[in-house]
Amino acid sequence: MLRLNLSYADLYLPETREKTRRSSVPGVQYKIQLKRMHGGYAVVESGGDFILKPIPRNTAAELADDVPANEALTMDIAADIFGIRTAEHALVELADGVTAYLTKRFDRRDGLPIRQEDFCQLSGRSEETHGGNYKYDASYEEFAELVRRFCNSAAVENPKVFFIVLFNYVFSNGDAHLKNFSLFESPQGDYILTPAYDLLNTSIHFPGEPSATGLDFFADSHFTPRYKELGFYSSTDFIELGDKFGVPEDEVMEMISRFPARRSAVESAIAGSRLSSVAKEKYLARFFDRLKAVSL
Repeated sequence: MLRLNLSYADLYLPETREKTRRSSVPGVQYKIQLKRMHGGYAVVESGGDFILKPIPRNTAAELADDVPANEALTMDIAADIFGIRTAEHALVELADGVTAYLTKRFDRRDGLPIRQEDFCQLSGRSEETHGGNYKYDASYEEFAELVRRFCNSAAVENPKVFFIVLFNYVFSNGDAHLKNFSLFESPQGDYILTPAYDLLNTSIHFPGEPSATGLDFFADSHFTPRYKELGFYSSTDFIELGDKFGVPEDEVMEMISRFPARRSAVESAIAGSRLSSVAKEKYLARFFDRLKAVSL
């Protein structure tokens, strides 16, 4: 495991927090830009090549010490077991042995920034225009429309977006909002889906979170008759949502089938992770619950 030359205490020094306060990295979770310098990593205000997420402080989250390991595990599962293209990432140790999550920025190419916009920006939503809930003021159906509007290869990109939405449900990410999906400019000059990022099982930290996924499925906020019967999303809901993304029913069912087929690989990944024993149990239990849900 990579060991950084920064301690946990270093990351919460006033001067570090001041740099982070002025940083352009968005989001609520404490994020620190790092740059490789003199054989180590230095905190920078801008132009960093990496983003570090330490264990959060002053949070209502349960099992907060497990947050970095949770994100690293979920990103690993997405990439290694389900073939989702993810941001480069790693679980790292700080100088005092505390873990943190490190990810490489993908909004830069050859050292220069590239055009990238998240789905909030693409849909014209901001706190000023849509209020404090702007990241959640949308539906996944609208994601499909954004991709069709901005991507020449929407028929290729929309199934990828849909599968990430499905993955987030199976792995209990209840915070998959507009800012957690982005498009960027490819080397050929068109817009494509960025690598996936911010994938983690939020329910083990917020068991009472209000949403199973983060957003409504449909633009008119309706629920399918099957949802009303069961009280949770099942394959029927994903079939209807898949249609909005141009994904036929048989392909939706094939995507769903990947999760039980790779159950043993997921179990092994959880067992071998750096999660605490309590977090491992909760992570696995939620995975089993969602496997049952999507099988109905």
